[in-house]
Amino acid sequence: MSTVTKQVIDLMEILPESEQNFALEFIKKLVLAWDPDFTKVTPSERVELEKAMEEIKNGETVSHEAINWD
Repeated sequence: MSTVTKQVIDLMEILPESEQNFALEFIKKLVLAWDPDFTKVTPSERVELEKAMEEIKNGETVSHEAINWD
């Protein structure tokens, strides 16, 4: 979690609950304005995706058969 995200959470927790709901709806609108289809990724998500793709490329995955699904 980024420092900015932690700061936003800390600030929101100071607000009364009714104002927290208003702030949450405002943040949702900001995100939708930035990416209406939720197709963009954050920098940290990009790093994780690139790492996963490299692991797949190198065969560093676990097969479904190797997992105990019970």
